[in-house]
Amino acid sequence: MREQSSPHPLLLVVIAVLLWSTGGLFIKLTSLDAYQVTFFRSFFAAVVVMIVTRKDGLKINTFGIFTSIIYAMLLFLFVWATKMTTAANAIFLQYTAPIYILILAPFLIGERFRFRDLLTVVVVLGGMSLFFVGKLEISDYQGNIAALFSGIFLGLYILLLRHPRAEGFNPAIAVIYGNLLLAILNAPAGISALPTMVFLDWFAVIFLGVFQIGISYILFIKGVRGGTRPLDASLIGFIEPLLNPVWVFIFIGERPAPWALVGAAIVISAIALHTLAVHRVFMRSSPT
Repeated sequence: MREQSSPHPLLLVVIAVLLWSTGGLFIKLTSLDAYQVTFFRSFFAAVVVMIVTRKDGLKINTFGIFTSIIYAMLLFLFVWATKMTTAANAIFLQYTAPIYILILAPFLIGERFRFRDLLTVVVVLGGMSLFFVGKLEISDYQGNIAALFSGIFLGLYILLLRHPRAEGFNPAIAVIYGNLLLAILNAPAGISALPTMVFLDWFAVIFLGVFQIGISYILFIKGVRGGTRPLDASLIGFIEPLLNPVWVFIFIGERPAPWALVGAAIVISAIALHTLAVHRVFMRSSPT
């Protein structure tokens, strides 16, 4: 039984997702470039997660190294995409990850691909295409493409977490070593920024590393392990792409393109409906 004084697991998941949603805002707030932001963000995140989860072990194998590289790629591409295009485009295109999970799951973890999965993929692909409609600068195209690949790596990362070879290790192991890898690779860029960094730069990167990645991940895992249903966690996760561009609009004034908003609505709706449909099928087939 959960202690009366401890927070409800569902609340922990909500707080974690709210912290995730601030990524676009704090990446936009700092004048540092993507490589510099990545160094500081990943350094602080690795330290925080390592300290908190060290009792679960820090051992890693070849599979864990590969997962860490995939995780590192999705982190860097999201930061780079957010710097190159709007925060809305970056987060919504990354949030197409469930589509890549549907496509890759039969090959990686043996899940069957169904007709409703195909229908969801087609609808989401249509929504994604709307992000590239209208007048866009070269940087927008580059940022959108980076965000798409970030979504691919996110989907692959989630699948690797569910792979049988991931069992027996600290569930945060890829977060620790993936961030350490990024910190090492981007150390020259980060160190070169030190003489010119102002208070806002420090505040942004510390918040990104400590809270937006580190604390949020720990809270999310604790909330899910504490009793939050996977469906509830998935649906609460939709708060992130919805709020991410809202924070940026409120504090920076960046407006998403109209077609991007239409595409975002299609993507989020299709994935949410698919999640609910899968849950209903699961509940009907489960023994009572």
